[in-house]
Amino acid sequence: MRLEDCWHPLGLSHSIEAGSSAGTRLLDRELVVWRDRSGIAHIWEDRCPHRGMKLSFGFVRGDHIACLYHGWQYNSGGHCQYIPAHPALDVPKTIKVPAYPVHERNGMIWATLSENPAAAPENDEPVVPLRSLYLGCSFDAAVEALSTCRLVPLASEAPVETVVSRVTNTLLAVSCAQDKLLIGIQVISKTRTALHLSLCGSAQRYQGAGQAHFNAWALQLRHAAEHVRATHAASDRDVA
Repeated sequence: MRLEDCWHPLGLSHSIEAGSSAGTRLLDRELVVWRDRSGIAHIWEDRCPHRGMKLSFGFVRGDHIACLYHGWQYNSGGHCQYIPAHPALDVPKTIKVPAYPVHERNGMIWATLSENPAAAPENDEPVVPLRSLYLGCSFDAAVEALSTCRLVPLASEAPVETVVSRVTNTLLAVSCAQDKLLIGIQVISKTRTALHLSLCGSAQRYQGAGQAHFNAWALQLRHAAEHVRATHAASDRDVA
């Protein structure tokens, strides 16, 4: 399956509060992730149709987002509703920001750029957000590092088998003893990847010491993924 047809996580749900926005990239496209005041997430192209200003620099007003440059306001469907320089203007419906489907699961905000996407990830388990990691490596290098990772369980440092399973093309589950992490993979570009990590379980079990334990593991994972990238690059030079 093509990565373009997958659902990709763009961040942890708790990182985008109601009334806020943030810019990101997916498959080399610039996107804005924002929540209206009711908490509903929206994912659009990060560009105002007027002069191309990034909408992620703008301001959320209720269920609208306003461009920083000239204040053009867009409703939750992406249509421009108000132009301050022409307050009486009936804004043409053709002035619209491209919007993408949104799905929230596993403590992450997901998007797809495809008109015919694969099935979206599902999980009804409670999760505790861990962190996002930004890696200087490709999607394949990140998956390779994840496929060989070893997890140390929270309750014991004794050797226990780590099981890595593919939930979807862009979501992996890493399990060890009673602990399970869900890792969503965001393809930023051919050479940059983000991992968004959530712990399956209750806040009572994982908040605090549990998060610190697996956060240290996540940093080791980043090092391993970037080592895979360096190894691949060295192999390519040898072949050349």
